[in-house]
Amino acid sequence: MATAHALPQPGATPSSPWPVFWVASIATFLVSLDTTMLFAAFDPLRHAFADASAADLSWVLNAYTVVYATMLIPAGGLADTHGRKRVFLIGVALFLAASAACGLAGSVGWLIAARVLQAMGAALLTPASLSIVLAAFPQTRRAVVVSLWGAVGGLAAAVGPSAGSFVIDTLGWPWAFYINLPLGGLALWRGAALLTESTRVGTHRRVDGVGMALLMLAVGAVTLAIVESGAPTWSRTELALLGATGLAAAGAFVAWARKAPAPLVDLALFSHRTYRYVNAATLVFGTAFSMMFLTFFFFMMNVWHFSLPQAGLAVTPGPLLVMPTAIVTGRLATRLGHRRFLVGGALLYAFSSLWFLLVPGTEAQYVSHWLPGLVMSGIAVGLVLPSLSAAAVNRLPVAHYAVGSAVNQATRQVGSVLGVALTVALLGNAALQRDDFDALYLLHGALALLTGLLCLPVDTRPRPAPDPTATAEPHRPPPPSQTSGSP
Repeated sequence: MATAHALPQPGATPSSPWPVFWVASIATFLVSLDTTMLFAAFDPLRHAFADASAADLSWVLNAYTVVYATMLIPAGGLADTHGRKRVFLIGVALFLAASAACGLAGSVGWLIAARVLQAMGAALLTPASLSIVLAAFPQTRRAVVVSLWGAVGGLAAAVGPSAGSFVIDTLGWPWAFYINLPLGGLALWRGAALLTESTRVGTHRRVDGVGMALLMLAVGAVTLAIVESGAPTWSRTELALLGATGLAAAGAFVAWARKAPAPLVDLALFSHRTYRYVNAATLVFGTAFSMMFLTFFFFMMNVWHFSLPQAGLAVTPGPLLVMPTAIVTGRLATRLGHRRFLVGGALLYAFSSLWFLLVPGTEAQYVSHWLPGLVMSGIAVGLVLPSLSAAAVNRLPVAHYAVGSAVNQATRQVGSVLGVALTVALLGNAALQRDDFDALYLLHGALALLTGLLCLPVDTRPRPAPDPTATAEPHRPPPPSQTSGSP
């Protein structure tokens, strides 16, 4: 039986959409938190599974990232075609079950398998969450709520390493997963009661299985090649073949999408100039964003010799500025568009990189040498990261919300993988010195400047409402007839 789209009745007072927003945002918060929290868990896992190699343990992190990036766009298509509420609730349930399985895992193999399932649940719920939020609010308020939705995810990703350091140090590594259960259970319970289906299940299109397979192969192979770029078990030839396979699959996907009657990703999305540039900026900024966190922890623990909880506390002030900055930015972007905030935030992010390059030394002087740069970076992330999510879907048709946002989120995940690979390549020494960070800070600043450059063509300024008096032609009398006998 088809589920009807909920339409407001004439004369009815619409209920507040904010409960829907918070239900969707709780689940998104957990996904983003889990994406970065395990940065703090590597050493505890190494002690818990002493027989496992470091390469095996790395897949506790990498398996999640690869599967999540691979599944996001297919999941957006499933949400658009099979019902966003349905896909969202299935994703939350799978994410919770897999979180419990992760905490109970008795071996690295089982932990990696549970992380794969967890990433699949996360991929299902993420694009469905944003499309549910977009459908709940009128067009005039979407810039604010999408910025706030992006801020929730950005804040969770930002506080993940610091929160993870405290939870794992206090309660043990399984609680990095058990912490998802109470909030996720609340989102599942309230979501089942509050959410209404936003697609007509009886009218959905067929799922593009060929496109899904090609896209998963493309993103999975390229991402795997990036993740394994520093692993000794893969030769350069094997990595090159893996990357080439991914690029070939990407080309085949584009060719298929051009001729398929109902492609997984409508390439008309990229006919929007703003959408093209926003996704390019998202890839670059996603790379810089993940580089920032790993660099902070490497510096604090190797140069200033902070403990894990101390390092977690030291990076907290910056992330706390993300949400208030994003709320203010979202309100202003409703009237002004996103470009000035994206470009200004990218420049501020580049300046924070310059600060970290020039100011902090080998002696720990947190308040005067580290905190100013951290504040700048936190404000910059609040300006850029939520605005990228909002600008990506600003002008998209309603039917493309989930897929359009999924493409943007997947692009950010691929950037995150690239950022981790670059950071490990530049800071992979056993004993890090202060000078080892200079090249990374320079690269980080260059990526920030490139982000600002890519955001210059972005145009999400509100379009003025048409003036009804300007559309009507003034009445003019007909010209005199040439046969009327006038001279």
